[in-house]
Amino acid sequence: MLELRARAATGRAIRALLDLSPKTAERIGADGSVENVPVAAIVVGDRVRIKPGQAVPVDGVVIDGRSHVDESMLTGEPAPVGKAGGDLVTGGTINGAGALTVEARAVGAATMLSRIVAMVAEAQRSRAPIQAIADRVSGWFVPVILLVSLATFALWLSVGPEPRLSHAILNAIAVLVIACPCALGLATPMSIMVGTGRGARAGVLVRNAEALQAMESIDTLVIDKTGTLTEGKPKVIAIRTQGSVTEAMLLAYAAAVESRSEHPLARAVVDEAQERKIAIDPCENFASQTGFGVTARVSGKRVAIGSEAQMESIGADATSLGAAAAALRQEGAGVILVALDGRFAGLIAVADPVRATAAEAIAYLRGRGLRIAMLTGDNALTAEAVARKVGGIDEVHAGLRPEDKAREVERLVTQGHKVAMAGDGINDAPALARASVGIAMGTGTDVAIESASITLARGNLSAIVSAHRLAEATMRNIRQNLFFSFLFNGIGVPIAAGALYPFTGTLLSPMFAGAAMTLSSLTVVLNALRLGFITL
Repeated sequence: MLELRARAATGRAIRALLDLSPKTAERIGADGSVENVPVAAIVVGDRVRIKPGQAVPVDGVVIDGRSHVDESMLTGEPAPVGKAGGDLVTGGTINGAGALTVEARAVGAATMLSRIVAMVAEAQRSRAPIQAIADRVSGWFVPVILLVSLATFALWLSVGPEPRLSHAILNAIAVLVIACPCALGLATPMSIMVGTGRGARAGVLVRNAEALQAMESIDTLVIDKTGTLTEGKPKVIAIRTQGSVTEAMLLAYAAAVESRSEHPLARAVVDEAQERKIAIDPCENFASQTGFGVTARVSGKRVAIGSEAQMESIGADATSLGAAAAALRQEGAGVILVALDGRFAGLIAVADPVRATAAEAIAYLRGRGLRIAMLTGDNALTAEAVARKVGGIDEVHAGLRPEDKAREVERLVTQGHKVAMAGDGINDAPALARASVGIAMGTGTDVAIESASITLARGNLSAIVSAHRLAEATMRNIRQNLFFSFLFNGIGVPIAAGALYPFTGTLLSPMFAGAAMTLSSLTVVLNALRLGFITL
């Protein structure tokens, strides 16, 4: 009954997640008309109006309006999050007092809510490697118990007191009954089911049970900088130009190109242009060179944006502002270099504040014996500045391309380390896939999330602490369950066979053997249910 109740509660939790998404939505037509349609009829690109107090029907981006959205169902954080033009919203979250117009980016099974439900269901059906212990035991458990039962029958029949046949039958049956391996079969799946459900409620989404077991044993945590250690919502703090190029001109060209990019620094450039009311022209031939930057054509000019490596690749000399760039990076700012028609035009400095929870989370993880390494595509000065602010970073590797990050993770794994990698961008996906445990920050890209074993709905390091606590608690619970299972059988079978009779004259009735067997299953189930109340 307890097992069924636990499964039913988990099922209700998953169905409750699905119920958070509304069944209808107000779609805005091309002519501005509004019609109420089923959410299933919404397609990517549709505009949806969300009134105050309504649930968000789809994943999308705000194109008009301002409000605060309650995302506690997704992140576990009670404070509403401010939303304005360009911000992302997730289906199932609750709009506050303002009205929003949202452009649909993901619908149906592609929404974050649907993917969470699918991930939780998949994890609860999965098997942890530690379950192999129970599987191996089960392989010889039945034949051994049958032999023990037959030996018990033969022993009591040959040397037992009268009535020998009755004693032989009852004791042989008691052995069979008390040895029923229900607790052994429940030990792992019950803990996995309850633990992954508890994790989902806290915004820790586990793809499979193997990831939980691997997460518990990690000794090295590799983290990306942007969007993981930092807020991922940077602001433009300085613009430096060269020659006849003005700040407004540089910002206009940069914003036109960066409006097509997903990088957090790109968003800061676009936001700055919008705040200055600078017109953003359309761009053509947009191309992204991961690890270098982006290029496009804007108003007839070839625009290249990126790192020093990007400037060198097109022959643009950026040394004139090298000292300014170095000083800005020393302060922890990221520097975007801009070239127009192959000539260096200036730089834009963007600062991304360190997350408030980063230092505390790093201190906790180091206290658990983990070594912390930062891998970033940003330059060394900026990376070192962030590491100093956070504290507790053992290694800093900067200026890395995606393949470099993957190689660094591979190097640590080859050295025998159990590595967890946390990141949120497309450039982190190869490293996430190579790590023992890939952790995607839920604020990141779909590619990162699909490459990871664990997804954190809260995009901050405190969620990694929660994931580590969940893994430790679940694996500890599984080991306790296996211990209880082996203990009950290890003590119960000899007693059922009559081991106490020569000393105390006590025999175990099959009726009491049945009760003892049930007690072992009850102990395992109750112990697993405790996971539903752990603090993450």
